[in-house]
Amino acid sequence: MTDVTTRLRESWQLGPLTVPNRVLLAPLAGIGNWFVRLQAKRYGAGMAVSEMVSSHAIHHRNEKTCNEMLRIDPRERTAGEGGPVSIQLFGEDPATMRSAAAYVVEAGADAIDINMGCPVPKVRRTGAGAELLADPDRAVAVARATVQGAAESGRDVPVSVKLRSGLRSGEESGFGLAHRLVAEAGVAAIGFHPRSAAVHHKGHPDYALAARLVASLPAPVILTGGLDDPASIEDALERTGAAAVMLARGALGNPWLFSRLLGNSEGEPTPEQVRAELDWTIERAVEHLGEPRATRYLRKFYPWYVPRLGLSSAEAKRLQESLQTAETLALARRLLAAVPGALAASV
Repeated sequence: MTDVTTRLRESWQLGPLTVPNRVLLAPLAGIGNWFVRLQAKRYGAGMAVSEMVSSHAIHHRNEKTCNEMLRIDPRERTAGEGGPVSIQLFGEDPATMRSAAAYVVEAGADAIDINMGCPVPKVRRTGAGAELLADPDRAVAVARATVQGAAESGRDVPVSVKLRSGLRSGEESGFGLAHRLVAEAGVAAIGFHPRSAAVHHKGHPDYALAARLVASLPAPVILTGGLDDPASIEDALERTGAAAVMLARGALGNPWLFSRLLGNSEGEPTPEQVRAELDWTIERAVEHLGEPRATRYLRKFYPWYVPRLGLSSAEAKRLQESLQTAETLALARRLLAAVPGALAASV
């Protein structure tokens, strides 16, 4: 077991919360529902963060938001090492964020994360996400109000903030804002993506800037962005000294990455393991959404799993196309069962 693996297996403190290890699931917009978080925890994730949820939708008690997006399943508490569940909120209005924070704590959240890093234009146009980097006073007010809302229930629920390094390449506004969020708003940790909002997920993360933040911030720094294989993750952790790493796109269709980083498994999964995990995902999607909606929803999941089934490029392309047009899950299951080497048990 490497020194990095030993460190990743250690527990750490997020405010009053003890997180059982240092490998976390990042918030994944439109994806990070309860069963995606549960999957990560089954493979060892020490904490999982929800997809970003609109503070306005919570404040106005939108039914889908409150019943589906805020669902925390009891199995999340017992899977793997049973680490905490964090709900990520986005918004630009302090009063609304305070209201939403109070609601999600009552709904069972163990922690709250604030999205101040989303680069998507439709989010930034509302003044939320990465746009808050352009208005640090508002960002601090939003964070302070969220901390206040979380405290209203009487539970000690920590608040973290996920930040980009800046709006444009070369900017370091996120570095300064991180210090203000901790000092002035009482934020317990910073999730730091050391790339600008302008580049989205392209380009190389600025690990030197992340290391400066780790060295100077009196709160844990959770590193995220561009972490998609064990070697690069171990290198990033060594170069930055971050308290934890947060896996995002690298974990899509690849929950085995958690177990590999924690020293619980080695190598890539077999096609049979991939097929079984996809079947588990299908079952949970039906449980969450019902079969008609799950049939459509799962079309975004297939491209993450099919490349791991050991097919030729032509076979994989045909299967992908067929799965994307399958009108029922029964047909999707038959297509997967017909894959060379498929096991009847996976149907």
